Amino acid sequence: MSFFFKPSPRSKPGPAELAGAIKESFLSLDTNTFAKALEEVENNVLSMRQMLSGDAETEPNQDHISQLVVEICKGDVFFLFIHKLPTLSWEARKDLMHCWSILLRHNVDSRYCCVEYIENHLELLDFLIICYNNKEIALSCGNMLRECIKYPTLAKCILESRSFELSFKYVELPRMLLLPSSSHYVQFFELYEKLLTSPNYVTRRQSLKILSDFLLEPQNLQIMKRYILEVRFLHIMMALLKDTSKNIQISAFHIFKVFVANPNKPREIVEAIMKSC
Repeated sequence: MSFFFKPSPRSKPGPAELAGAIKESFLSLDTNTFAKALEEVENNVLSMRQMLSGDAETEPNQDHISQLVVEICKGDVFFLFIHKLPTLSWEARKDLMHCWSILLRHNVDSRYCCVEYIENHLELLDFLIICYNNKEIALSCGNMLRECIKYPTLAKCILESRSFELSFKYVELPRMLLLPSSSHYVQFFELYEKLLTSPNYVTRRQSLKILSDFLLEPQNLQIMKRYILEVRFLHIMMALLKDTSKNIQISAFHIFKVFVANPNKPREIVEAIMKSC
């Protein structure tokens, strides 16, 4: 007679326990047992993904998610997510990317804890921008930054970052910043104006070229229509038409002619164009 004993399932860790395990495994990546630590990281990040998203058997528990978010921020685990990104395996990065957007958008008592954490550790944004130059993790960094710029405060921080000018080496990154501009149009273009009028030639040229390409893409028609109604933006283009660089003049002209071609020009736009003739 044979007997089959079903092993008792391993109990899933609670939010605080999981956050602690994640932190310990990430810190262990700096030790001599890297391979074992990396395996633990992969398992723990997968457990985090399951807690945040649920699985085939269970729905995510919102209270557990809130506790996990708080513990991750309190224990500086969020800091490790970014700084250890270059050492993670592809599998761990994939699961972490899935968790990233959930962590950012989760609201705990009317607070976006992870967004606030980044606001208080702005060097993390600099790190992501700089690591965009690393081909192995560029996609991950791009996805993380793309999620960050959905929040106006973080988009503002990125635009004002000391590392932002470096991002013009990676054209896709500044273009990503333009994508959510319809949701916080005023704040975004007030900040972008500083790039267009920067004393740095590379910043001026690249930001203008990216803006020109963006406004002239068909899917951005509504933003373009709004942009060409504002006389202050016309004045910026008119000033750039007088730039000493021919390349800047050409890019500025591509945008300037859209102001001119607009059949519904406001009176102040018409007057500004007439004065320039």
